[in-house]
Amino acid sequence: MSRIGKAPVTVPAGVAVTIAEGNKVTVKGAKGELSRVFSTDMKITMEDGKIKVERGSDEKEQRALHGLTRTLINNMVVGVSAGFEKELHLVGVGYKIVPYKGKGIEISCGFSHTVPIEPIEGISFEIATEKGLVKLKIKGIDKEQIGQIAADIRDLRRPEPYKGKGFRYSDEVIIKKLGKAGKTGK
Repeated sequence: MSRIGKAPVTVPAGVAVTIAEGNKVTVKGAKGELSRVFSTDMKITMEDGKIKVERGSDEKEQRALHGLTRTLINNMVVGVSAGFEKELHLVGVGYKIVPYKGKGIEISCGFSHTVPIEPIEGISFEIATEKGLVKLKIKGIDKEQIGQIAADIRDLRRPEPYKGKGFRYSDEVIIKKLGKAGKTGK
């Protein structure tokens, strides 16, 4: 039995969960509403303020879906109650992020042009500068969308291995390479 899959999802106060026919789960909370259709092989039930996910058989595909389904439902519940946040740091001289057309951002990171990023509905950006380090926080209720937007922004300018310039996650460690070893200094 899956340790993750068999753990029930506790629904906090202020969050409403409806499970419709065809395994369509809708979660409403203070921050918004999320809905998703899950595989009909999984049996999703709610009793006593807890959501339980059970699988029909012990086939490999069903075992894989069991933990995944439970985790996705948990992410929906946490998203509408507390929300999610991902932080990126932009390192490099002359690199900057500025607000663009209301909720969007515009990034200057070494290209001959600036790169505008339009937010998806439910996603917001926060820009902060601290000791020359530009911090970008991506906030929202859908963990999957936040992760995808953060990955797309990071792909604009990945951290290079010699000086570490570029976008990096706040908890990412960049191992820098040494420069040329054959320099004599003449």
